Amino acid sequence: MEDLKRSLKMPLFGNLFSPKKTLSRRSASMSSLHTLDHSTKELELGLEYGPPEANIGGQIWKFEGGQWITESVGNTSSREMQRLKKKNLQLEEENNLLKLKIEVLLDMLTETTVEYHLMEKEVEDIKTQHRRKK
Repeated sequence: MEDLKRSLKMPLFGNLFSPKKTLSRRSASMSSLHTLDHSTKELELGLEYGPPEANIGGQIWKFEGGQWITESVGNTSSREMQRLKKKNLQLEEENNLLKLKIEVLLDMLTETTVEYHLMEKEVEDIKTQHRRKK
């Protein structure tokens, strides 16, 4: 019976299962830039890295402000196009504001004209009443 108890007893931290350790791997870099010395890197990459650029189909694309911007589209650059679109939007907003101001001024003029005509009518009525009394 005691042999049976020993065979059923399972050790918690025993050496029943111990996997073999794996060999450490060497990192395989796809780039050979890490093997170049500083002067060669300077020659290859230049001193200033700047924003990434790509020449695709004769157009130069730059990555600025989270967007790819073309440097030359016909005679104007996309940067110039974006500036003009922004200016156009600003002028449209200003135009809408001025239209609103004109509408308010016309409403004020109408109200003033109506008040003037009412006052003129009151003056005429007072004049006619005064003539009747005499």
